[in-house]
Amino acid sequence: MQFPTPPTGIRRLLFRAPIHLYRLRLGWVFGGRLLLLNHTGRIPGKHRQVVIEVIEHDWTDGSYAVCSGFGPKAAWYRNLLATPGADTQVGLRTLPVTAHPLDGEEGGDFMARYASGRPRAARRLVRVMGFSADGAPEDHRAVGRRLPFVRLSPRRP
Repeated sequence: MQFPTPPTGIRRLLFRAPIHLYRLRLGWVFGGRLLLLNHTGRIPGKHRQVVIEVIEHDWTDGSYAVCSGFGPKAAWYRNLLATPGADTQVGLRTLPVTAHPLDGEEGGDFMARYASGRPRAARRLVRVMGFSADGAPEDHRAVGRRLPFVRLSPRRP
């Protein structure tokens, strides 16, 4: 399975632009669709930031499900596996979280629900990642089984 390569050059700047909006306290413009993940880098141990699309928000426990569209080699995903403690910012709210990798079946369920709620976004996401899905829930479920998903659960004091 070949995942897309992370963007470079001007595309990287565009992908990272939402980080600057969060720094200006303008994260509310994204509603609950995107979150800013503040995490620790693996090798240098430095503070890192990335903006990720929220696949699902569980209102009962306050957790967020996110997916690495660039596969298991994405830096933020590997950083969370090494150091699961992080902070998220959604809108104007900051929340300390712990990352829990999810198995393929859970990923498939998340992707199927995401596709049913946001069909156009799901089609675009699947195409960008190099998969093909005709819109059937089982196609999206199969794609979700191959992607790395993470649940970001609130840390309780």
